[in-house]
Formats: sequence, C-alpha cells, structure tokens
Amino acid sequence: MSHPVPKNQYGQEMKQLGGAEPSGDHVGTPRPGAAPAPRPGAAPAPRPGAAPGVGAPGGGPDTNAPYGYDPFGRPYSDKSKYVAGALSIVLGPLGIGRFYTGHTRMAVCQLVTLGGLGVWSLFDGVLMLVSNGKTDAEGRVLRG
Repeated sequence: MSHPVPKNQYGQEMKQLGGAEPSGDHVGTPRPGAAPAPRPGAAPAPRPGAAPGVGAPGGGPDTNAPYGYDPFGRPYSDKSKYVAGALSIVLGPLGIGRFYTGHTRMAVCQLVTLGGLGVWSLFDGVLMLVSNGKTDAEGRVLRG
C-alpha cells in the first residue's frame, strides 16, 4: 500500500527532507549543473583560471611563464632564489641581491644605508634562501 506523494501548488512532487533519494536516478547521468565525468584515458582538465604550462595538451610553450608555474598557479621567474640569497649575504651592503631580482628602489636603499649596516642585508639574504614565496620585480616567484 503506497502513500500518495504530496504535490506543491504547481503540480510538482515535493521532496521529503531527510528521506532517501528516489531510486529512479540513472547511474552515470550527470545532474543539472554538475561537471561531466572525465572519459577513461582522456587528458585531465586544466584548473579553472590556470594557463597551460610548457608542453601542456592543446598548448605550446607558454611565453608568459617559460619556466612553468608553481603549485599555486604563479609563474616562475628566470632568477634563482639561491643566487639572490647568496648575493644578498655576500654583497648585501651594495644591494646586489636586490639589483639581481630587479627591485632597484630597495637596492638603492640598501646601497645608501650599507645594507642597514649589514643587518638588513643578512636577514634579507637568509629570508630569500629559506622562503618559497619571494618574487622578482615582475611578480614572478623565484626558482629554486
């Protein structure tokens, strides 16, 4: 003995909250608004908003990021964080590490203050070596 399904004012069946989904749902049929399932053997879909990297399917080398992208989708720089850190530690009072990364204003400030009497340039060099988010003057992440 089945109970009649209640209908709303438009004649559509009303869903019962907390109840099980109806068993008439077809397996493999996407619901409205859902992304289609990938086909077996197909290339993975790119992340939304991410540009294709070097050798990406459907795209050649990316001229905006010739060294690829970091895990957060930011392009890598042609500069190395190890070179920048070593230059900041060794030649820090002259601002050479910041000239290398393209930050000329900060490099001139380091040059004028002799790298904060060596303290500023030492900290700057160590932070360049150990951190992963330092960027060059164009906003690209230093490689390393």
